[in-house]
Amino acid sequence: MPRICPPSPRRALVTVVAVVAVLLAGTGAAQAEPTPAELERQIDEMWNQLEPTIEQYNQVHTQLKDNQAKAEKLQQQLQPLQAQVDAAMGKISEIAVRQYKIGRVSTMQVLLSGSTPTDTLDQLTVVNAIARNERAQIQDVAAARDRLAADKQTLDALIAQQTTEDKELAAKKTQIEAKISELQKLRQQAYGSSGATGTLKPVACPVDYLGGAGGTAAKRACELIGKPYVWGATGPKGYDCSGLTMAAWAAAGVSLRHYTKWQWEDAKPVAKADLRPGDLVFFYSDLHHVGLYVGGGWMVHAPTTGDYVRMAKLDGRPIAGYRRPS
Repeated sequence: MPRICPPSPRRALVTVVAVVAVLLAGTGAAQAEPTPAELERQIDEMWNQLEPTIEQYNQVHTQLKDNQAKAEKLQQQLQPLQAQVDAAMGKISEIAVRQYKIGRVSTMQVLLSGSTPTDTLDQLTVVNAIARNERAQIQDVAAARDRLAADKQTLDALIAQQTTEDKELAAKKTQIEAKISELQKLRQQAYGSSGATGTLKPVACPVDYLGGAGGTAAKRACELIGKPYVWGATGPKGYDCSGLTMAAWAAAGVSLRHYTKWQWEDAKPVAKADLRPGDLVFFYSDLHHVGLYVGGGWMVHAPTTGDYVRMAKLDGRPIAGYRRPS
């Protein structure tokens, strides 16, 4: 019988190494090429943690600027009131000195000066009357000043709190940008880095034409397709989600505030069956994302950092409701 020789230890080792290498190469290829659906799931998961922070920053920063403007206005109102109080107090001081001097006039001085006690009493009566009138006037001014000062003190405390919160949110920007970089890489793998209009606007926009303010807002949103997503921006070089809807409706002469929850409050609810171009579509239970409906089941929105203003189907995200600005 022919003798079958077992493989040498060296040949066996080479064979095992080759098999393992093939298996590892196959595993690496699978990891290097995740499906678009898996990448989209990862992007959504990460962005749902990031965007609420961005919207919170929009809210706090806007409130801080508004309160700082109010505090400046109160300060401007306080200055003339304080000046009136200072001037009146000066007059009262002069009157007090005169009262003191007149009150110390002796009978002999009155006789020598030719004045009578009645004349002196009349002088005191007039001086006292003037003093009472000055005090009454200054009391009203001082009360108004004190009310404004108390309001400003309360507002200053709120501004200090909001300033701290604003700084803390801004400090998170570095951390957010690091995660955003990961999002960008994932999106480039799924869709490529191109901002070509063909990808961003796959169908005519608006899909359904509508006149009036809603149609104007929808048309403006379509014109902004291709603009980059920029954290906290309202244009013209870039937009975040609520900044985009704000700019689109501004073209129709309607003012929206730069915060998704405020835009929810500023618009009236509409049913899905009554949707028309220009309506706002809000997503997730905390309303941290918003898009603008353009008809045919499509919207225009600013999705995430590293992406561009683009069209997207309404399906695929949990819809919280529909609203129509007016």
